[in-house]
Amino acid sequence: MKTEKDLKQVVKDKYSKIAKQDKAVNASSCCGATTPTNKVYNIMMDDYSETEGYVEDADLGLGCGLPTQFAKINAGDTVIDLGSGAGNDCFVARHETGTTGKVIGVDFTPAMIKQARINADKLGYNNVEFREGDIDDMPVSDDVADVIVSNCVLNLVPNKSKVINEIFRVLKPGGHFSISDIVLVGVLPEGLRNDAEMYAGCVAGAIQKNEYLNDIKEAGFDNITIQKEKTITIPEDILSKYLSEDEIKDFVSGETGIFSITVYAEKPGGSQEKPKVKMSELQSDSCCEPSSGCC
Repeated sequence: MKTEKDLKQVVKDKYSKIAKQDKAVNASSCCGATTPTNKVYNIMMDDYSETEGYVEDADLGLGCGLPTQFAKINAGDTVIDLGSGAGNDCFVARHETGTTGKVIGVDFTPAMIKQARINADKLGYNNVEFREGDIDDMPVSDDVADVIVSNCVLNLVPNKSKVINEIFRVLKPGGHFSISDIVLVGVLPEGLRNDAEMYAGCVAGAIQKNEYLNDIKEAGFDNITIQKEKTITIPEDILSKYLSEDEIKDFVSGETGIFSITVYAEKPGGSQEKPKVKMSELQSDSCCEPSSGCC
């Protein structure tokens, strides 16, 4: 059985490789981490292309939801993205928080941090920064963030409850998070659970849905809400790497479910809720879209 340190190194090695891969390769595999299938399956990811603030060069096709869509980000907010990769969710969040806000991406893979910083420099965003570090021990002070987002990352961390407690620590009183992640209902076959590479592929590292939600409750969060849920189907040509034909039949016809969920929760405290202000309501005719590079 691999230790937490071993599993983290597997993930770091895999995502260092992914940082240099083409998006099409990542999208055709399980969270980009396994050998691509012989057909193109968009197993996890949702389409960002119509999302305001989207930056194609920063989209590695690794997500399992659109947490920024549900995150209720206001102009001027400080937003933290956990497992920020090449920066796509940070740039979408920056569109909402605007020039008066701040966005911090945290990732423990140096190659991802490097790519994200290159992307931010190209865009001329001086209020988006990327910090190298573990999301279960964030390089962030207490009570800093108004909003935290994350996209298909917590399932890669061995100690998920530690991450959730870190989220509670760095959120301001009254702050909230919106996180997309992979969860399970039922027990995975042993071959999937024990393979380290499948852990890096998001599924083997997922925990039970009820356990996931309970960890959020135990950390002290209020108003826990599932904002979106979808079923994830793993193609048989991926399953065949880990399971026999009989095991695949049992798995496909059994009661185990793999889901992408987007969860919202609030840290208690803070002043009366401030009005929701979108950047689109503040933009004047003199300000162009961020994609053009002049804002």
